[in-house]
Amino acid sequence: MDLLNFIFRLGVLFAIYGFIWALIELGLTLLRSGRPKTIVEEYLIKSVKYLFLTDVTFLFCTDLYNGEISNYNLLMASLVLLTYFIGKFQKEQNRILFFTNMSGLPQNNLFNPKTESILIGASVLLFVGFTFYPELAYNPVSLWFRSSITDIEETAIIGFIFKVIGFFFLIGMITKMINGVMYILSGRPFIQASSNVHFSDGKKDDGFDDFEEVD
Repeated sequence: MDLLNFIFRLGVLFAIYGFIWALIELGLTLLRSGRPKTIVEEYLIKSVKYLFLTDVTFLFCTDLYNGEISNYNLLMASLVLLTYFIGKFQKEQNRILFFTNMSGLPQNNLFNPKTESILIGASVLLFVGFTFYPELAYNPVSLWFRSSITDIEETAIIGFIFKVIGFFFLIGMITKMINGVMYILSGRPFIQASSNVHFSDGKKDDGFDDFEEVD
């Protein structure tokens, strides 16, 4: 399976899964009768969302390779999944920063960076765990998601729309990979690491202390 086609198919999967989950969240909102979610509810729901996305991604990989996945394909799938989660993490951070700067007030939101990071890490570990215990990935809920995603993907018009989304996902993923490689080749990580060591005594190279005011 070609790598670009593999990433493209994952993009379609993520898009359709997000659409299905949006409908589920809409139903949960109706059940709450408009009551705002608490942060505990937010992360309970998000934990379930990420868990089954990880599960369905693993099932998708086994389907593509007839139940057998090479270490290379597992690595690529886990990297794409991790990149997807990090992208959502950064998008939420940027959204909060934008509205905070616009209003000048801290936003009352349901985003907790520490909890989000733990959830992302747990999702990637779960994906790795499925490679050792693949039978755990086959449960009624994940199989229902897989079947629903396949049915939507094969629908003429709606399926085409999600394939367009998958194409843009592929472009975005390639861009992120290129930017990552260029960032490493530029030497900036090593320059920043060297700078951190140089300033470890608490002094900046302009001769001012960290807490010294400059007129």
